[in-house]
Amino acid sequence: PSAPAPESSRAFTRADPAHATLVRNSVLTAQNSLKEVRQFGFDLSGLGLTYEAGDALGVFPLNDDRMVEQWLAATGLTADRTIEVGGEDRRLADSLRSDLDITRITPDLLRFVADRNSDPLLAKLLRRDNKNELARFLWGRQAVDLLRQFPVRADLVEWQTVLKPLQPRLYSISSSPLVSPDEVQLTVGVVRYDGEDGSARGGACSTFLADSAEGARVPVYLQRSQHFRPPTDRTAPMIMIGPGTGIAPFRGFLQERRALGASGRNWLFFGDQKSATNFYYRSELENMFRDGFLNRLDLAFSRDQRERIYVQDRMIEHGAEMWRWIGNGAHIYVCGDATRMAKDVDDTLLQIARIHGQLSE
Repeated sequence: PSAPAPESSRAFTRADPAHATLVRNSVLTAQNSLKEVRQFGFDLSGLGLTYEAGDALGVFPLNDDRMVEQWLAATGLTADRTIEVGGEDRRLADSLRSDLDITRITPDLLRFVADRNSDPLLAKLLRRDNKNELARFLWGRQAVDLLRQFPVRADLVEWQTVLKPLQPRLYSISSSPLVSPDEVQLTVGVVRYDGEDGSARGGACSTFLADSAEGARVPVYLQRSQHFRPPTDRTAPMIMIGPGTGIAPFRGFLQERRALGASGRNWLFFGDQKSATNFYYRSELENMFRDGFLNRLDLAFSRDQRERIYVQDRMIEHGAEMWRWIGNGAHIYVCGDATRMAKDVDDTLLQIARIHGQLSE
C-alpha cells in the first residue's frame, strides 16, 4: 500500500492528536528480570511535529480484544449492539475497544454494581469504615473480576451512564530532538499480572504498546513541560535522580547537553533491582561516564546485596559533594515513583541541606 500523505503541521495536542507509527519496540530488561521495561519509538517524519527534551508524550491505547470479550460475557451484552459515541453510532465491541474504560474499577462502578447486587460482602466492603479492606480487595482486580464475583444485569443505556472514556497515558520522553528528531522515544514499564482466575491482566496502555501496536499508527500528543528542562545555562551543573523508568527524561537531557556542547557538569543517580537485569541504557551511560561527559554516575541496585540500597542512600553517602554542587548552582531534577521514592528523595535533600549546609529545620 502507498504511504499515507504527510499530515500538515499542527498543534499536536490531546484534542488534536497525531497518528504516529510505532517503529521501535525493544525489551531493555534481561530475560530473568522480575520487571519488563521496554523502549518504544514513534516515527514523526512527515508529520510536521516537534518535541523538546523534558516533554511528555500522551498515548491513546486500545483495550485488548480478549478483555472486550470477557467484559461482554460478564455483562451479557452482545458485540453487535449499537452505541452512540461522539454523535456517531458505533458497534458496541468497537467502542469498548477504543472509546470506553472497561478495566478500571471506579467508585461509580462500585455503586452501580452495589445498587444491582445485594451480596452482603459487597455491602460490607463499601462501608465507610472499611476503606483499607476495600483497597486490599481491589488490589490487582479489574472491572471484569468485579462483575464476575458480583454479577449484574443492566441494559446498555444504563452501562453508558457509568462507563468512563478511555483515557490516554502520559510518558516522559527519553530522547532529544537534537539526536532523534524524527523518532520520539519512551521508556515504559510494562504492567503484567495474573487475575483472580489466573488469566492474564495488565496495564491497558503498556501492554497495548508491547503486544499489539508495533507497526500501527497510534494517536499521540505532546504534553509540553514548562519548567522540566535541561538548564538553559550550558555551564550550570545538573544533578539527576531517576531510579527505574525515571531514567527516561534524563537520557534525553544528557543527549541534549552533549549535542549542544554544554560544559556544565552532569551527575546521575540511577538504580533499580539488579544491575544484571535492570541497568537500562547501560552502554550509553557507561560510555558517557568513561569519556567524562557524565562526571558522576552513582548506582543503587537494591537486590544486588543483602542490605537494600536505594538512590537516597547514595545521596547520603555523597551528601557533602552534593552540597558543593548545589552551592555552585546545580539544577536538581527528580523523576520516578511519586508514591514512595519522591518523598524519600525530598527528605534526603533536606537532610543534606541541614547537615552539610548547617541549616536549621
